[in-house]
Amino acid sequence: MKLHTIDTGLFKLDGGAMFGVVPKTIWQKSNPADSNNMCSWAMRCMLIEEGNRLILVDTGIGDKQDEKFFSHYYLHGDDSMDRSLAAKGFSRADITDVFLTHLHFDHVGGAVLRQNEQLVPAFKNATYWSNAEHWEWAVNPNDREKASFLKDNILPIQESGQLNFVAHEQGVTFGNDITIRFAYGHTEAMMLPQIRYKDRTILYMADLLPSVGHLPLPYVMSYDMFPLKTLHEKKAILQEATDNDYILFLEHDPINECCTLKQTEKGIRVNEVFSLSAL
Repeated sequence: MKLHTIDTGLFKLDGGAMFGVVPKTIWQKSNPADSNNMCSWAMRCMLIEEGNRLILVDTGIGDKQDEKFFSHYYLHGDDSMDRSLAAKGFSRADITDVFLTHLHFDHVGGAVLRQNEQLVPAFKNATYWSNAEHWEWAVNPNDREKASFLKDNILPIQESGQLNFVAHEQGVTFGNDITIRFAYGHTEAMMLPQIRYKDRTILYMADLLPSVGHLPLPYVMSYDMFPLKTLHEKKAILQEATDNDYILFLEHDPINECCTLKQTEKGIRVNEVFSLSAL
């Protein structure tokens, strides 16, 4: 097995929304905001070489939406899906599996592209993986969350015949050294790949822990559907990760790709930060 970081660019979200009840005077120390109160966030994906499979975890925001949509998110940076794949010696056609942690636009937008005025899968040779519970949640969204579930990002995957569902059970396998954990605070049945790699355990945190700035337990996003559930899940997983020296892969941290944790008098905090390629 071999792991690669795939950077797809940066975008901006409101700092207050990203940190929930935490005051700006506190969170801006780790994630400084611009004059519009917006903070930069990564859309960092992972590429897994496993046997004859090339698995892409999440796809970033993509580029098919209109100018009005993108005007809200201030895309910036020099990275893109194609450039990052090419830098690792791959192209979209090489991807065998696209694993979608969940179907919010900044995670699934790059899964579909516009081609000759039609919406088609961006990875033509890949099987796309979600789970039935989350898929149903996304295609029939609640009023609070529906702005994050764009039909143009989701329905073409199903219409293509390339969509498969994983079993909805904790610890289900997705390869020889990959298991899936489910989390329910951010959205229904978000999937977190847990990977055994070079005698270490790497947990892909998706939106359960967007950045090292979110390590303190009360730092929960306003985007989360069930914040108290997030708090419970986060507390349990961070303690497990600390006790067992897990590596956390951070999808949205604009600076840090990976971290380990340590116990302090103030609670669990970051121990070391490093890139995936350093392993």
